Amino acid sequence: MDTMFTSGIFDTETIELAGTQETIVRGGRDKFDLLPKAFAGIEQIGVIGWGSQGPAQAQNLRDSLEGTDVKVKVGLREGSTSMDAAREAGFAEEKGTLGEMYAVIGESDMVVLLISDAAQVENYKKIFSAMKDGATLGLSHGFLLGHLESVGEKFPANLNVIGVCPKGMGPSVRRLYVQGKEVNGAGINCSFAVEQDIDGKAIEQALGWAIAIGAPYVFKTTLGHEYRSDIFGERGILLGAVHGVSEAMYRRLVMEQGKGEKEAFIATVENITGPLSRTISHEGILAVYNNLDDESKKTFERMYSAAYHPAFDILMEIYDEVSSGNEIRSVVMAGRRFERYPMGKIDGTRMWKVGEQVRAERESEPEVDPETAGLYCAVMMAQIDLLIEKGHCLSEVCNESVIEAVDSLNPYMHFKGVAFMVDNCSTTARLGSRKWAPRFDYNIMQQALVDYDNGVKADEQLVDGFKNHIVHGVLATVAVMRPSVDIFLSE
Repeated sequence: MDTMFTSGIFDTETIELAGTQETIVRGGRDKFDLLPKAFAGIEQIGVIGWGSQGPAQAQNLRDSLEGTDVKVKVGLREGSTSMDAAREAGFAEEKGTLGEMYAVIGESDMVVLLISDAAQVENYKKIFSAMKDGATLGLSHGFLLGHLESVGEKFPANLNVIGVCPKGMGPSVRRLYVQGKEVNGAGINCSFAVEQDIDGKAIEQALGWAIAIGAPYVFKTTLGHEYRSDIFGERGILLGAVHGVSEAMYRRLVMEQGKGEKEAFIATVENITGPLSRTISHEGILAVYNNLDDESKKTFERMYSAAYHPAFDILMEIYDEVSSGNEIRSVVMAGRRFERYPMGKIDGTRMWKVGEQVRAERESEPEVDPETAGLYCAVMMAQIDLLIEKGHCLSEVCNESVIEAVDSLNPYMHFKGVAFMVDNCSTTARLGSRKWAPRFDYNIMQQALVDYDNGVKADEQLVDGFKNHIVHGVLATVAVMRPSVDIFLSE
């Protein structure tokens, strides 16, 4: 995949990642005065939808473009219950910044389509026909491309089609942008893609969009690579795997080893979302291992060796299911089912109720548990290896497997719980977690934990591969492009 590009508006730079070169653009509020040039010819940006990304991107775009001639207008279904939420955020019919979905689509020069993946599939033909000739369609996920490929269709030839894909959930995109009012460069990294460029303006529009929503670091991908890595990633380490792994480990400690429920929760979930995530965020994955004492390193090595291949097996299956279109079709079918039977919640089980007690009593960060550390790092490294094997650029690999987890999703899990995240992500992510978390749970329980508890020795070749992996150097480079502040969460 060609990751090099040029811009006539924004400064670009070339970074070296494990012998490969990638072009990036650094964002920040000091770039906002360039946005009118990036959006030249665009009088109105229509932000369609008010789900996870909609509120964040609409508000960030509006705030970044304040004082310019570019208007940001939110479009929602007539009678949508989200109308009141959009009004509370400052969008209003009387100001010309809130309206009915298709009316907004028809009058906008750039349409940022942020309705659910299933809704995009159900409505894309009507959306395409409503758009202005020569307008720009903006997507924050390649899901729609995946659907079109699966049914042998294409985007209309009279539209620019671009993607700007934040490497974090919508609330993180907004939260860090707000924090960035005081600290330049606070935000969520974004990948961008140009699927169709009919007038030579698409790349500047994409870069402008990414910078306007607060991205500190913008890198190039394709929509095809994006939807594969994104749908795969949320079923893997970002959501499904962390859900399944934590359930397996917690159950083992309580049911097989007789640990107290709170003690088990702290050793597993609190470890992952707390010290492990913070260490990886600031020091890298290898630091988790290097910070352990000698005995704990041996424990880490044995668990890592036991867990890597069972995790890789599931991840390989997930990637194939995504790439083949099977996962996309399952999301579309589920969207139709959920119109009659909404998805239930998972947070009522004993484990997650214990988690509520642990968070309420939390006073300090626990010490790293070497078993949990070895297991979590094994799954993360297996995901990294698979994405590299499938040809994804290293920026995408790191953002989809590491940075999005430790800088966006895991902090919310630490604040509210893994179950909260599973119940409050997009329908695509929620469905994926519920489908694949049990597979991780069972594969880890039936293979990795059995081998570990039976005294399997560390696989020296596998452990050496971990210690000397190229990703550690890559993360050291891209770590300087992480958000300039840690996300701050409060009620």
